[in-house]
Amino acid sequence: MFDRLDDLLRRFEEIMNELAEPGVTDNQQHFRELMKEQSDLTPLVEAYKEYKKCKQDVEDSLAMLEEESDEDMREMLKEELSASRKRIEELEKELKVLLLPKDPNDDKNVIVEIRAGAGGDEAALFAAEIYRMYVHYAENHRWKVETMDVEEIGIGGMKSVTFMLSGQGAYSIMKYESGVHRVQRVPETESGGRIHTSTITVAVMPEAEEVDVQIDEKDIRIDVCRSSGAGGQCVNTTDSAVRLTHIPTGIVIYSQTEKSQIQNKAKAYALLRTKLYDLEQQKAHDAEAELRKSQVGTGDRSEKIRTYNFPQGRVTDHRINLTLYKLDKIMNGDIQEIVDACIAADQAAKLLKMGEM
Repeated sequence: MFDRLDDLLRRFEEIMNELAEPGVTDNQQHFRELMKEQSDLTPLVEAYKEYKKCKQDVEDSLAMLEEESDEDMREMLKEELSASRKRIEELEKELKVLLLPKDPNDDKNVIVEIRAGAGGDEAALFAAEIYRMYVHYAENHRWKVETMDVEEIGIGGMKSVTFMLSGQGAYSIMKYESGVHRVQRVPETESGGRIHTSTITVAVMPEAEEVDVQIDEKDIRIDVCRSSGAGGQCVNTTDSAVRLTHIPTGIVIYSQTEKSQIQNKAKAYALLRTKLYDLEQQKAHDAEAELRKSQVGTGDRSEKIRTYNFPQGRVTDHRINLTLYKLDKIMNGDIQEIVDACIAADQAAKLLKMGEM
């Protein structure tokens, strides 16, 4: 581990020297790559430098203890020695986590797709609530939220909604939300007071850029039509809605949220790229079944990941056996405790698999 850390420290110093050279910004692509590599390495380098300092502090304290005869000074040196050793243990764990292979998609924006599952109107209402939960969470992180497609029902629910979250590390956090979310509560339409169980599915996909996916225009059929609202009534008198059909996969993208056909077409292509990229990612996940077993639900969308029990005010994440009794706060976007627990469990599983623990 320490040989690798020394190599990374040398690489960091090389990057800093190169960034200090005149004319480094002449090649903007190379400059951006250097800045990203510097940003990625900085937390690890800072932790390793602190680790080395603590190791030196331990050696210095031991040397001084051998020479010191004053009892008060010896006690102070022993306290410093104990603190340094404790910090070294903490930093070793931190460095192991920082050395874990990074998901190349972690820094990407995400496209989230929520669909109502079992439960009819109640599932659609819950889908709308989960959508609002993520919007509140995104606002707290100062992420940009952009709705790409939505199919609403008349009572305030959503059969489906697709939206993009743009912001630093969006995928690294939101990827743990993929899967089946289950709600248990008494619907407003239930006269007998019986608790119903409904489900929705959440798919979280890293935004694909043009360099990630090449789309052959010959594989695309484009149809334009008028945007429509609930019940099929026209809400726009121009042919601004765009439907893309990717013939090889059968994927159909419909975009009507913008008034401009050009904007809707751009959104549809962005979503199609992401879906095709996600399709390749899912194939890779399926080919690495053993790897997926060591992860905390970041691939299988048929997995039931969480239950929201309204009568008891609790939320349970089944992957990590975490139960929190603060459902109201969670539905208002306070999901950070769940996210942090999922990240910690995922890291622990990967470390165990690598034999680092």
